[in-house]
Amino acid sequence: MTAPLMPKATAVWLVENTTLTFKQIGDFCELHELEVQAIADGDVAFNIVGLNPVTAGQLTAEEIARCEKDAAASLTAVEPERNVKVQNSKNKKVLSPSQRSDKPAAILWILRNCPEIIDSQICKLIGTTKPTIAALRDGTHRDMANLRPKNPVAIGLCKEKDLDEAIAVSKKWNEQKNQPKKKTVKKKKTAAKKVTKSAEKVAAEKAAAKKKAALKKAAEKEKAAAKKAAEKKKAAEKKAAAKKKAAEKKAAEKKKAAEKKKAATKAKKTTLKKKTAAKKTTGAKKAKPAVVEA
Repeated sequence: MTAPLMPKATAVWLVENTTLTFKQIGDFCELHELEVQAIADGDVAFNIVGLNPVTAGQLTAEEIARCEKDAAASLTAVEPERNVKVQNSKNKKVLSPSQRSDKPAAILWILRNCPEIIDSQICKLIGTTKPTIAALRDGTHRDMANLRPKNPVAIGLCKEKDLDEAIAVSKKWNEQKNQPKKKTVKKKKTAAKKVTKSAEKVAAEKAAAKKKAALKKAAEKEKAAAKKAAEKKKAAEKKAAAKKKAAEKKAAEKKKAAEKKKAATKAKKTTLKKKTAAKKTTGAKKAKPAVVEA
């Protein structure tokens, strides 16, 4: 029998809401009788909310009532729950806890017994991921020491037909991968033509690049010459301006010196004139006779 989904939550509900024995509940939920007793005592699963198996479609109320009357009777799940393995082989969206835990064992079985199956086919068959497959192949999986290979068909993860189809598809793919490629004359001619065309294209691209580089170099050279001419013209203008300024300064200094000299000459003449006048006055005073009083 396959355990119901969320077995502990189901056991919690049955303990709280029915008078079933611990053995009956343990057999249905695939739990040990002592574990069910611990749930009843509140030592285990005290924080788990109970799951009603009647509303979940795992049991009927009539079946629970029947087993409550007869302590030796065993709970029988409804038809869809009993055939959960068949359902899961068609639809892998919902798996029982035991099937989920058996996935690594099923992958290990395929890797050992069907090595030709590729990883993508294993993912499709089991509903796993490529990193998990790689970890199992390398032996780095966290539960590697405790894993024992299990046939995925036997535990209800896939059908025999799906496994055979996966093997056939993988074999075909491997054969195509390992098959040497046949080179025909037509392919060789096409390849040669392609190579010639490619060589012409490369030559044209090389010539275009060379022309572009030459034009760029000429433009840079012309730009450098124009810059040099501009700098030369600027230097000449600067030199001419400096020369003109020096000439103007020299002329101004010369003019100033001439004016100074002229002023000095004028002052000298004035002084000389004054001296001459003073001398004449003194001579006239000396020549005048003295008046004799009678």
